[in-house]
Formats: sequence, structure tokens, C-alpha cells
Amino acid sequence: MERKIIVSEKAPKAIGPYSVGVIAGNFVFTAGQIGIDRNTGEIVEGGIQTQTRQALTNVKYILEEAGSGMDQVIKTTVFLKDMNDFAKMNEVYGSFFQVNPPARSAVQIAKLPKDAIVEIEVVAVL
Repeated sequence: MERKIIVSEKAPKAIGPYSVGVIAGNFVFTAGQIGIDRNTGEIVEGGIQTQTRQALTNVKYILEEAGSGMDQVIKTTVFLKDMNDFAKMNEVYGSFFQVNPPARSAVQIAKLPKDAIVEIEVVAVL
């Protein structure tokens, strides 16, 4: 199966040896996105809701570059530094997936890159 690497001028660049997005067959896979502002290279300030919004905006930019979109997402995985942030994350998350939301897993983890408090990865169809 052929695969295509996605690079978006709107989303932050990878901060390691990985691709931010890959098309394989009719699917788009994104790397986990944290709340990095592409212009500054830093995590946005403001807590869980601001970081969730930025992470999902970064996902959106990657999907658009691939020729897909948030309405084509079929599965998400949300990594939280603190599960107590779930409800606030969920409020912002719901604003991105208002109709027919994708399947989702959410897990608490010990640490994220750049001390982020949320990371989100998705699988979408083209």
C-alpha cells in the first residue's frame, strides 16, 4: 500500500522523527497534536480548554491539507495529564464534533511532550 506524508504550513511541525500526518489507502492518520501555536512553537496559555482547542485546530489543519476534514474523523484518542480535566476538555471537543461524533478513547497518562496537558490523535477517511 502506498502512503503519502502530510505537511501543513498551518499546523506545527513535528518535534521529533515522525510525520504529523500520513495518508494510507483511504485513511488519514494524524500524529498526536498538543496545544502548540505554530507561530511561537510554544504551548498556548489558558489551561485545558485553550490547549484542547489548539490541539484540535492543529488536527483540523492537517486533515484539510490531506483533503479530509473534521467531519470525516472516525476515531480519536485523547491523552490527558489529569482525568479531572475530562469535562472541560469534553466541552471544547464537542464543539468540533457536533454531529455524528467519532468513536473515542480517553486515557490519563503520566507526561506529555513540552509538558502539555492534552494530546489528541485522529483517524479520518478521505
